[in-house]
Amino acid sequence: MSAPEMLGPESIRRIAGFGGAQSAEAYVFQPQTLEGVREVLAKARAAGRRIVPRGSGRSYGDASIAPEAVVLDLSRLNAIAAWDSETGVLEAEAGATFGDVWRKCLRDGWWSPVVPGTMFPTLGGALAMNIHGKNAARAGTLGEHVESIDVLRLDSSEIETLTPAHEHFGAVVSGAGLAGLIVSVRLRMKKVPSGDVEVRAVSCRSWSDQFDAFARFEEDSEYRVSWVDCFARGHARGRGLFHAANYAEGPPATFLEAHQSLPSRVLGFVPKSETWRALKLLNNRPGMRWVNAAKQMAGRLLEHGRTSRQSLVAFSFLLDFVPGWERAYAPGGFVQYQSFVPAAEARRVFDEQLKMQQAESLESFLGVLKQHRRDSFAFSHGVDGFSLALDLKVTESNRPHVWGLAHRMNALVLAAGGRFYLAKDSTLSSQEFQQSVGEEGLARWQEARAHFDPENLLTSAQAQRLALA
Repeated sequence: MSAPEMLGPESIRRIAGFGGAQSAEAYVFQPQTLEGVREVLAKARAAGRRIVPRGSGRSYGDASIAPEAVVLDLSRLNAIAAWDSETGVLEAEAGATFGDVWRKCLRDGWWSPVVPGTMFPTLGGALAMNIHGKNAARAGTLGEHVESIDVLRLDSSEIETLTPAHEHFGAVVSGAGLAGLIVSVRLRMKKVPSGDVEVRAVSCRSWSDQFDAFARFEEDSEYRVSWVDCFARGHARGRGLFHAANYAEGPPATFLEAHQSLPSRVLGFVPKSETWRALKLLNNRPGMRWVNAAKQMAGRLLEHGRTSRQSLVAFSFLLDFVPGWERAYAPGGFVQYQSFVPAAEARRVFDEQLKMQQAESLESFLGVLKQHRRDSFAFSHGVDGFSLALDLKVTESNRPHVWGLAHRMNALVLAAGGRFYLAKDSTLSSQEFQQSVGEEGLARWQEARAHFDPENLLTSAQAQRLALA
């Protein structure tokens, strides 16, 4: 069979990053077995095409797309191979999602030590980006809780098992899927007393209140996160609603899927699958200014100082409450810009970022503040400080202005010794990224890539933009 026949037009699809602002047509394959993965690699090599690893496509930018490449979609390689409810060690293929994991393990009283804001990312993709969660300051990143990973060498199709002690472990984990193809993982889960958390709310009037809240709950809270109103100005800039959470005691019934599953309707009768249409009507500057102001008022009047009980799924996977919410940003999509800044500089840098957005009428429609700690991974985004995630709507007319704003914000972050997160990135230049990770991090990544992918087959549009491919 010739190379063109191997990569026929029936396999061509247009795929996008989760933010919808970037897309590409590529040859997409979804193998269900490890042997199927090897067959796709052989097809790509025979056709002279490079390979883009992809999980569930939840990276916001261009990390899992590339024009005319072979996209290796591992989402169907999703078996839970083994689960030990005594030791809490889970073995799963790379395509298993956090949703698959909690449904398997929570009934036995175990929860993933780190989860993102949605249950749909795959474990392989999450480790490639080394994701963090609302407990980042305490638990670090997902890679810190891994027993081992199985990595496929692209030149020989052999599997190598890497533990955290292996010289290449810290580069494959965090390497954006470019330093080796993760095909399975053994993860240490966390034992929890129930399937619920107790959540304390604090209404914040300014940046000072925000950082005071993080400090106040630092010692006795497992999870800490805050929403930020990016439209507020002057002394109110930085206002928002902070939440601290701890595992609650509760009956065994809280572990069950019936207790954890998110409701399918709003107000008991409106299908959640249609809610994004209402969000789209408000998805503009006037609408989101009103939404943010209303949320701030509700937080101050109804939530401040109060404690509520939530399921782990409801608290952890807030982004899943409204299915398809990202479609509210269509047709241009959005950029999620997230920067990580050392504690001493965080307030100043984040305040300047909001001022810059407001000056250009490009306010983020959603801001999220979290605290972090350092780690030892090659492409680490971790700092002893804070991150601010910002959702910037993209339109045909404002697109160059959004990218220009991002580069100006990048300069602030880099001058403060900050870092960036490849799972969110859409805008970094190669110089900005390499300055953030430093020569040592880049060298570690290059050594791992040379070992697992000596032919330089792995790529992505992000990798090409950052001069990593």
